[in-house]
Amino acid sequence: MTRELSARVVSRLTEAHQTIACGESLTAGLVSATIADTPGASVVLLGGVVAYAAEVKVDLLGVPIALIAEAGTVDPRVAVAMAEGVRVRLGATWGVSTTGVAGPGPAEGKPTGTVHVAVAGPGGTESRALRLTGDRADIRAATVEHLLRLLVERLDVAVKSSDARTDRRGTVGETARAATTSAARPRTTPTPESPRERHRERHRGG
Repeated sequence: MTRELSARVVSRLTEAHQTIACGESLTAGLVSATIADTPGASVVLLGGVVAYAAEVKVDLLGVPIALIAEAGTVDPRVAVAMAEGVRVRLGATWGVSTTGVAGPGPAEGKPTGTVHVAVAGPGGTESRALRLTGDRADIRAATVEHLLRLLVERLDVAVKSSDARTDRRGTVGETARAATTSAARPRTTPTPESPRERHRERHRGG
């Protein structure tokens, strides 16, 4: 099921010329790896941040330190901040996140299987609270499946929304359109190409 969901994510993002970035805690890169296992993922997957420690969530994803001091890291607001943070920092159309307790024991006063996932996109950010069972591997795998399912739901809605069609941030092929526009303007000193622009140019039309 997870493989099928990942294929649907890659297909929808490719069709919409959009991109995704992942901010992960308990899954530690498993979401990114699952998407990357799908053929064609290189066109849409910009990258990810494994933010296992609280300070990494703050420093790299912009989660407010006051929020973590108040609620800890296993909180829906933290998941929201992670998804929005990775979306902004990597310049993607969509940002997703995971945070929670994989076990074997409780953490921060939260029982094993307490998980929060979030999806940030052109239409806003949505989080989902999960109560999962099993060992660490089971909980981490289930987290990926639930997050991808939420993402597919959001992408299905976005297909019908002008919001998704008009938000060009992180859109594959935008560099080519910008180049066409700039060709008609006076020549200026070129600026260094960003990693995201190189990613798009490399996969343009693929």
